[in-house]
Amino acid sequence: MEAPAAPHSPADLELTVTSPDQMRELGRRLAKLLRAGDLVMLSGELGAGKTTLARGLGEGLGVRGAVTSPTFVIARVHPSLGDGPPLVHVDAYRLGGGLDEMEDLDLDVSLPESVIVVEWGEGKVEELTDERLQVRIHRAVGDTTDEVRHVTVTGLGERWGTVDLSVLAA
Repeated sequence: MEAPAAPHSPADLELTVTSPDQMRELGRRLAKLLRAGDLVMLSGELGAGKTTLARGLGEGLGVRGAVTSPTFVIARVHPSLGDGPPLVHVDAYRLGGGLDEMEDLDLDVSLPESVIVVEWGEGKVEELTDERLQVRIHRAVGDTTDEVRHVTVTGLGERWGTVDLSVLAA
């Protein structure tokens, strides 16, 4: 007999996404929940859809410039086209250490007035804030034709304890 699964906190949500368009739409819906000072950590295998989700976030936040993988520049700032916060899109894939290596990016300075989205940030940016949104994207490894992704969204800290993430499943 298996032990029952641990209950999820109210700030947990699991979704199934079946196409890149749906991943982008998830990013657009998620953007409606975000405000300046929010940190979003995206994790998942190569090709899981992290940048596609970030592109949707950028569209939903109404920022300037195409949101593309910042792998070779590490971070890219997308100013708001309206009165919303800028989006700081970080790809920490090439960074080995913790927050020390990322200090040159001044993310702690940018965080209060921006939405910061970090791909590959686990073990590297948690020290920025206890209040963050973790988005884990799981896909079938090895089968590159399978577009199905299992997305787990976890809100951490007081900020996310009262946010109804179920609106993302709409």
